[in-house]
Amino acid sequence: MSILEVNSLKKIYTTRFGGNQVTALTNVSFSVEEGEYVAIMGESGSGKTTLLNILAALDKPTEGTVILDKKNLSAVKDKEISAFRRDNLGFVFQDFNLLDNFSVQDNIFLPLVLAGKKYEIMAKRIAPIAKMLSISDLLKKFPYEISGGQKQRVAIARAMITNPKLILADEPTGALDSNSSDSLLKIFNEINEKGQTILMVTHSTKAASHANRVMFIKDGVVYHQIYKGTSTNQQMYQKISDTLTLMATGGERNE
Repeated sequence: MSILEVNSLKKIYTTRFGGNQVTALTNVSFSVEEGEYVAIMGESGSGKTTLLNILAALDKPTEGTVILDKKNLSAVKDKEISAFRRDNLGFVFQDFNLLDNFSVQDNIFLPLVLAGKKYEIMAKRIAPIAKMLSISDLLKKFPYEISGGQKQRVAIARAMITNPKLILADEPTGALDSNSSDSLLKIFNEINEKGQTILMVTHSTKAASHANRVMFIKDGVVYHQIYKGTSTNQQMYQKISDTLTLMATGGERNE
């Protein structure tokens, strides 16, 4: 069953001075099945950040629709969009976006606090997540007291705490060293195996090779897709590298 349906998305920005129009997305359509792990790749300026912002309900398309769990994002009222985003989406960012004056536990609790949940509910939810992510002993610490890899685990816990329909990850390994990146990617695979749907935007071929499907965005359209199937991470890495080379050298778009 599709948890996310993207239909004929088009996004045109009008510059503040001169009224020039810039087309960020031309015609993007795809769906994501419940429990899928999808990576989106593309060069800077390809439209993937614009796409992510629209999927996150931070921006609205010029044309087209985004349907999340049968709900049209464009139909959600402005005064309800923050609550809708909080209840249905989990976010993992490159720079973690943790509050230094909040403990690790309070950072993770934040979406539930904003939703008005009781402490008993929050405490019950955090325990298994913290255990799975190996951060149980960090909950009383503050973000400035822990490493980058640990911060990203905290960010993942915060994304998971609301039981979101979809986790959106924006360059989640971008600020991490190789060991921390490997650990994060292993965690993503583990939570995906438990049924969590993940959509990740990344420049990292290694990160993308862990996904079940990789979509390539070029000039505002879906240029190509690769399904992992029975391929190993190493085989997937090579397929992604070949596609990126084809894109960079002006190869024909694959329908």
